[in-house]
Amino acid sequence: MTGPNASTPISPKDRFVTIYGRNPVLEALGDPSLTVDKVLMADSAHGPHVSEIRSAARARGVPVQLVGAERVKKIAGNGKQDQGVCADVVAPRMRPLDLALADGLRGPIIVLDGITTPANVGMILRTATAAGFSGIVVPRRGVASIDPLVVKASAGVAFKAPILKVATAVEAVRLLLGAGYRIAGLDADGPADLFAADLPGDTAYVMGGETAGLGAEVSELVDTWVSIPMAGGVESLNVSAAAAVVCFDVVRRGLNRPSGSPERARR
Repeated sequence: MTGPNASTPISPKDRFVTIYGRNPVLEALGDPSLTVDKVLMADSAHGPHVSEIRSAARARGVPVQLVGAERVKKIAGNGKQDQGVCADVVAPRMRPLDLALADGLRGPIIVLDGITTPANVGMILRTATAAGFSGIVVPRRGVASIDPLVVKASAGVAFKAPILKVATAVEAVRLLLGAGYRIAGLDADGPADLFAADLPGDTAYVMGGETAGLGAEVSELVDTWVSIPMAGGVESLNVSAAAAVVCFDVVRRGLNRPSGSPERARR
C-alpha cells in the first residue's frame, strides 16, 4: 500500500492496530468482525494459550510467525505484558493524515497533543467516532500509542475509528492549516465560549495533555481559543470529558458531517 506518491509506502503502523498479550490476541481472533493480518509469537512461548492461539489462527486462516522474544517486545512496545505474542489487526479507517487530506478530507477533526493516559485516548476515540467526526489525529510521538489499554477504554471502537496518523501534533496542525482548516484550542481560560463560538464545520479541535495542556509550538498555531463554561467553582474537566462536550456540541450545531454530505443536508 502506498501514499499519494506511488514510491512512498505506508507504514504498517499506519495500517494496523498492534495488540499484545494472549487474551487480547485470542479475543481478536475470535471476533469475526475484525481482520487479523498476522500473529507474531516468540519461539520461547509455551503453555495452553499457545495452542489455543495457534488453533484460533488456523481456523481464521491467519499466519503465525515464530520470532525471537526480543522482536515481540520491540513490536509490542511493552515487554512486561506482551506474554510473547502480538497481532496486527487491520484498522480499515486508519490512514496517514497527509493521504487523507490529499483525498479531500473535510469535516470536524480532533487533534490529540500530549495525552499520554491510554484510558483518555480510548474514550476520546469512542466519543469522536460516535459523534461522526471525520478524524481523530493520534500522533506517533507525544500521545499514548493504540494498545490493548486504549482498545479496552474505547470498548473496541479503536479498531474502527477514523484515526489519522502523523509524526507530531505540530505537524498535524500545520498540515490542517494548509488544507484550510480552522484550528480551535481548548483551554480553561479561552476567551470564546465554546457554545457561542462561530466555528465552521472544517475545524480541528486540539485537545491538550492532562497536566501541561497544549504544547507551546501548537499553541502558537491556534486560530481561536475556546473554553467550556463552568459553574460551582469547577476549574476544568478531564480531557476525555471535555472532548465529549466538544464533540456533541458539534453534533448539536449540525456540523459533524463533511460539507455536502446527505446527513448534513437533512439537518
